[in-house]
Amino acid sequence: MKIIVISDTHLESPDDRFLEIYEKNLKDCDLLLHAGDITGIEMLSFLNGEKFESVAGNMDGSDIRASLPGKLTVKANGASIGLIHGWGTPWGIEDRLLKEFQNVDCIVYGHTHAPRNSSKNGILMFNPGTLLDRRFSDVNTFGILRVEKELTGEIVRV
Repeated sequence: MKIIVISDTHLESPDDRFLEIYEKNLKDCDLLLHAGDITGIEMLSFLNGEKFESVAGNMDGSDIRASLPGKLTVKANGASIGLIHGWGTPWGIEDRLLKEFQNVDCIVYGHTHAPRNSSKNGILMFNPGTLLDRRFSDVNTFGILRVEKELTGEIVRV
């Protein structure tokens, strides 16, 4: 199973750059996860479908926050994935997020704009970075989670 993971798109609606990245890299997946800060309802409408799960982020307006949960757990091919945006400073964010979920194999989060693909306390901590924004990051990235015999993650530069 191939899961594409994005976060912090910060777009009101899909622009040309996003559409090019989507066509080339994102649409060929079994599931698309967005870890918050979609920002625009038109962007959410574009992404929304049967292969899509998302949570609200701190920069999302009330219309998106009314449509999406703050966190959720996704079951994917036997793996349990916690999906959350995150909050506060980047320092200590993973410790805060670990307290939000029980019995998960992976926690997918955003907020920091910094890609992360490592284990902490036996849980894969996975942040795809920011797909389009350059605040707090000098690269744009997305993530791929593969759920086969085991759960693995990969960060991909755009």
